[in-house]
Amino acid sequence: MIRFTKMHGAGNDYVYIACFDQPVPGDLAELARRIAHRRFGVGGDGLILILPSEIADARMRMFNADGSESEMCGNGIRCVAKYVYDHRLVSDTTLRIETGAGVLSLELSLDEAGLVADVTVDMGAPIIEAPRIPTTLIPAGPVVDEPLSIGGYDLSVTCVSMGNPHCVVFVEQATDALVTGVGPLIERDPRFPQRTNVEFVEVISRGEVRQRTWERGSGETWACGTGASAVCVAGVLSGRTDAEILNHLVGGDLRLRWDRSRDRVWMTGGAIEVFSGVWPE
Repeated sequence: MIRFTKMHGAGNDYVYIACFDQPVPGDLAELARRIAHRRFGVGGDGLILILPSEIADARMRMFNADGSESEMCGNGIRCVAKYVYDHRLVSDTTLRIETGAGVLSLELSLDEAGLVADVTVDMGAPIIEAPRIPTTLIPAGPVVDEPLSIGGYDLSVTCVSMGNPHCVVFVEQATDALVTGVGPLIERDPRFPQRTNVEFVEVISRGEVRQRTWERGSGETWACGTGASAVCVAGVLSGRTDAEILNHLVGGDLRLRWDRSRDRVWMTGGAIEVFSGVWPE
């Protein structure tokens, strides 16, 4: 038996397994595929383990719905922070969480009941050098409004890594044909050697955008925190937006700010615990 909790951040939902008082399950890739299945499992965009850490308050490991492991999830880390605070595994409203992209700092805002309502995450410094993202679209330097012809579309893409790779495409309208048709083609294009997440973004104003995400290994998700952070950076690099934006995702809103003087991206959004249960393994 595996105890789990279903949580979401802006509709980006995962099955969370806390391993402070139960062992780490075996074959995590297969477990992720089964438990995240929306018809035959609990349902979610993937599986996230909440683990003890020797260098931070907790550690998270993230698996996509296809069983592949990813470095980080911006919505997922907010839920990890809510879980460890609300379940009294920590008592401080300033946390450090270990991820595959490094240790990130978080600030918690509490509601009237003393539970976590919003979480601000220091998403770290964006990576904009092509080889480190990684992408082979250009040999070096930032990939900003680079032409990409794929699936019958001539697109301009801007690439950013927030510990995981993102390809940001600014469009007049983020249609199903683009998101679910072209998104998977870009994800697996050989010019992205580790595959890539894909954001299709409509610019409403210099301080407001609307985003749809094709997530590497999961398909379309209702939100992507690292993707929203990448969009904030890509908007500045391409001259389309300011350094502080409100991002409307399918599942809710996120607030982003790229502090260029410190080269840090800050993300603020909610985290919701939906239900808990037992997986009969």
